[in-house]
Formats: sequence, C-alpha cells, structure tokens
Amino acid sequence: MQVLSIDIETYSDRNLEQEGVYKYAESAAFSLLLFGYSVDFGAVQVVDLSGGEPIPPEILAALTDETVLKTAFNAMFERVCLSRYLGLPSGTFLDPSQWRCTMVWAATLGLPMSLKGVGQALQLENQKMQEGKDGIKLFCIPDKNGKRQLPKDHPAEWAVFRQYNQRDVEVELQIQKRLAHAPVPDFVWEEYHLDQQINDRGIQMDRKFVQQAQKMVKQSQQQLKQAIQEMTGIQNPNSVAQMKQWLTANGLEVDSLDKRHRQALLQTAPEPLRTVLDLKQQLAKSSLKKYDVMQRVVCRDGRARGMFQFYGAGRTGRFTGRLIQLQNLPQNHMPDLEQAHELVKQGDYEAMAVLYDDIPDTLSQLLRTSFVPKEGYQFLVADFSAIEARIIAWLAGEQWRLDVFQQGGDIYCASASQMFGVPVVKHGINGHLRQKGKIAELALGYGGGAGALKSMGALEMGLQESELKPLVSAWRTANPHITALWRDIGDAALTAVRSGSRTETHGIRFACQNGFLMIRLLSGRRLSYVHPKLVQNRFGGEQIAYQSAKGDGKWVWKETYGPTLVENIIQGMARDILCHAMRQLQDTRIVAHVHDELIIEAEKTMQVEDVCRRMAAVPEWAAGLQLRADGYACRMYQKRD
Repeated sequence: MQVLSIDIETYSDRNLEQEGVYKYAESAAFSLLLFGYSVDFGAVQVVDLSGGEPIPPEILAALTDETVLKTAFNAMFERVCLSRYLGLPSGTFLDPSQWRCTMVWAATLGLPMSLKGVGQALQLENQKMQEGKDGIKLFCIPDKNGKRQLPKDHPAEWAVFRQYNQRDVEVELQIQKRLAHAPVPDFVWEEYHLDQQINDRGIQMDRKFVQQAQKMVKQSQQQLKQAIQEMTGIQNPNSVAQMKQWLTANGLEVDSLDKRHRQALLQTAPEPLRTVLDLKQQLAKSSLKKYDVMQRVVCRDGRARGMFQFYGAGRTGRFTGRLIQLQNLPQNHMPDLEQAHELVKQGDYEAMAVLYDDIPDTLSQLLRTSFVPKEGYQFLVADFSAIEARIIAWLAGEQWRLDVFQQGGDIYCASASQMFGVPVVKHGINGHLRQKGKIAELALGYGGGAGALKSMGALEMGLQESELKPLVSAWRTANPHITALWRDIGDAALTAVRSGSRTETHGIRFACQNGFLMIRLLSGRRLSYVHPKLVQNRFGGEQIAYQSAKGDGKWVWKETYGPTLVENIIQGMARDILCHAMRQLQDTRIVAHVHDELIIEAEKTMQVEDVCRRMAAVPEWAAGLQLRADGYACRMYQKRD
C-alpha cells in the first residue's frame, strides 16, 4: 500500500462551522459513522462503523504508517477526527507530514475550495451527490430538539448516505487524476505541513479574562442602552430607523449611521445629539463579539486551534484566518494595557468605569491580550518592516527606494520628499507632507488613482479633493520603474494569453497551459488563473479575463491588468518570504501569524534579536532583497507600533 484516500462522515453535538474541527472532535458525543477509502486508487470501500463494521486492521495500521501517504479533500478534518477516533492523547494529532490535501491542491490552481465546486469546475464525470446535505442534517448533527437520529431508524436514508460517502472518495480520486498535470511542488507541501503543525499546536487563551470580559461587555451594553433610552426615549437603541427618526426630529438629517458617518457626525453635531451619537458609537462596537467567538472555539486544554487556512487566498496563496480571525483584531495603544487586563480579569467593573471613559473601546483594545503564553514562557512577536514596499522596489529596480531601505530611512518621508522635491522629516522640516507620502504609499503602489486615495481615507486625513489627481501624478512620476513594472507585467501576461507562448519579464515567467494562465514566481511557486481569455476593456484595449469562484461557489468572470497582476505577484512573494521565515524558525513554537507577523511561544532564555535575525534571512531566490524584521517580548499578545 502506497496511497490511502479517505473520506469520513461523523457525528458531534458541536457546531463545526462556528467552533472548528478541533472543538468538534473533542466532544464526548463525537463518533465516526462512515469510513470511505481507496487503496492505491482502487475501488472505493465503505465501512459502516455505526452498524458495527470494523475498519480493516491493515487500514487502521496505515493511518499511522509513515510509508503510506494519506489523502483527503480538506485533509485537516479527516486527520483531526481520526486522531480522536484512534484515541491519541488530548492535544496530539496524526502526523501531518504523512498527508496530502486535495483541497489545497485545487486551491493552488485557483479552483474553488469545495468538493462540489471543484467537481463542477473540472466538469467531472461523477459529481458530489447533493442528497448528502439531507443525510448530514439527519445523521451528523442533533435535530431541532437536541436529539440524535440513528441510522437504524432511517434505513432508506442511510443507504443513500453510504452512497454519498462512497461518491466523495470517487470524486476526490477523479480530482487527483485531472490535476496530475500540475502537481504541487514538494516545498509547498512542506509549508502545508508546517501550517498544520501550527494549527495543531494552537495558542493559549486566558479563559478567566475572556469570561470576565464577556460579562463586562454585557454590563456595558446594558448601561449604554439605558443611557440612550433616558436621553432620547427611543425604545430600541439598536434600531437604526428609530435613531434616524429621533435625530431628524431634533434637527439633524442623516443618510446613514454606519461607523464612518457616525465619526463624521461626531465632529459637527450639537449637544445633546453628539453625546447620543457617541453612546451609539460605543454600543455598536462590533469587535466585542470576538470574546464570544473565543469562548466558543477554545479547546478543553485552554488552547484555540485551527485558526489558519493554508492557501486560503487563491490569487496569491496567502493564508486566511478562521474562527477568531486574528488579522481583524483591533490594535491596542494603551500605555497601561496589563493593568487594564488584570482589572477585567478580576471582574472589577467599577474600577474600569472610573479609569476608562469608553469601556467598549478599552475592551476592544484588550482583545489581543486574551492570548497568553503557557506557564513559564513568553511571547516573542516579530514582523517584517514594509515588506511589500521592499519587494516591489527590488523587483522594479527603483533605486531611490532601495537606498532608503539600505539607510534605514522612513519610506513615507522619503516618498513625500521624492514627490515634492523638498526634504521631509517626521516631526521636523516639511513634516506635514509625510501624511501625503503615507497615503500615497498605501494607495498607489498597485496602479490606484484618486478613488484609491479616497477609499484609504485621504479626505478624512485632511487632503482636499483637488489634491488627489496631482498626488497620483506626483507619485507615478517619482516611481518610473514601478510604473514600468506594471506595464511590463501586463504586456507579458497579455502576450502569453494571446499567443499561447511562454514569456518572461523581471524573472517572472508566464505560460498558458491546460486551461490555466500560470505565473511562475522567483520562488518557484506558481499563481494560477482559470480559463484566461482576452476581452476589450473600457478604453478599447485588450485585457485579461479569467474565471473565479465567489463566496457562494458560483463561477464569475473577473478582469485583471498589469497593476493588479503586480499586486498579486508582490503579495504572493511576500507570502513566500513569510513561509521561508517560518521554515527558518520551525524549531521554535510558532503559535500564530498575522499578515507579515509571527508569534512565538518561547522559553524566557530566547532572545527576540535572534528571532528577528533568523526571520530576516533572505531566501536564495531573492538575492539582493533587503529584509528587516522588528520584534519585542511580551507577557500577553499585543500590537506595538
């Protein structure tokens, strides 16, 4: 036996979507119902465990045999659930290095991350059975009364469900066969295995703090509602319609009460309307729902697991967040962060009310501190400095930018200086221009115009509408090599699609093969665009269109051009550098990562300087790229400028 392909059906009283597979599988109610498998791509067998059938001994042995490769679609689910079925100790799981994930394989080619979606996209002969939805609802979760429905009570439906399980293995095998022309490189599988180890390890949570924070959120919301009701007479302070009606009755017409509009109104509204809007702003702090999510997903040993989706962003291959979504947690800028954390942990609401005017905002800033290292350890947090700006300058050969990074300068000041032809120093000479440099850097690197500046908040930052187009022109004039890179990348991609030939520019290779536009990065990894074709753009020129799956799984045509392709390439290369850093540090306990940041649960003897040095090691394929990582040690997770 060389390859064992698997699909399982399971029961648990935990909500898989909301709580994640680790919490799902550790439930006392968890059980394995069906075990579908194929040995070396042979005929599919289905073991009915609920009916008392045993998994054959040689198959059980293969699950822990390092010489047998295990495959599944969304292999994390099978691997974690089978770890529990085999009775592995809590917090330990089957070795991910023995597994391959067909879902990840599909994602590397820009295909959907669902078995149904991939089957449809590839137009497979056998498709996923839609009847399976009914079987899952009937057998895999409690009914509306919390009762479990047993197969013996529904024999006809169970027979269909067995067929469904068998079909899933058959579809997975078909996918492997169809994708054989585009295998995943070994180094990407190694990155996947590292990702799985990080997910398995999880990150420790201060559960007492989270529980007390939940209580404070409820108490604060109740007080805010009461205060709004007393000031306005509004029956439901959460009702946008009622709030708009009250504001109108008090002389303030508003089109919207979303966060952005509320913040603008707070600058101009008279009292007492301003106070009411401020209270409404506090009440609407949506980030505080994260405390409920944290409480929901944490495992029995106090660690949150399964928070990262490998290859979740199909265009670039970057990771995406799951469950808690670490990348969406608010930053914290409080000087007394640890004091506030302890007050919440103690449940001292009165002290919090005295010390902090805005309790919801304080609790929001404290979200990150829910994560703590295990006893006797510390967190070492390190992230790359301006990694995308460094990569695009290096790839394009924009020398003045490279000089700034070489000298350790401020890229926002340098950009403003280059754009306006005057020296710019933060908090010094022409310091007011730094903000324009910053907004230009954030908005314009990938072909953005005035609209991009607006979406980045340029007007809210004090820029005038009349300044936007000149700012765009100034930035592009100051960065001729980057604007040339947009054109070169766009032309190379167009030529590859138009002629079907291989093209190359700046070391990036383009080729159309087997219905995909493949862009080979310097790392050796490929970005993939499905069914590329040429279409006419709104200016009458040529543009590439490709198929992409929406959130609902439906295929839509999307268009792309040079600057957007550059964005995908740069972000893809940033992802590859992060993965290189993770491999450099894989002997440490990496517990989480956020964008370009790594969080390590480290012994107290480990130095952050060593972590930053190893993290900034330049990959062989990126010779000449200037990387820098900065970091700090902390007793709880936090975000420092």
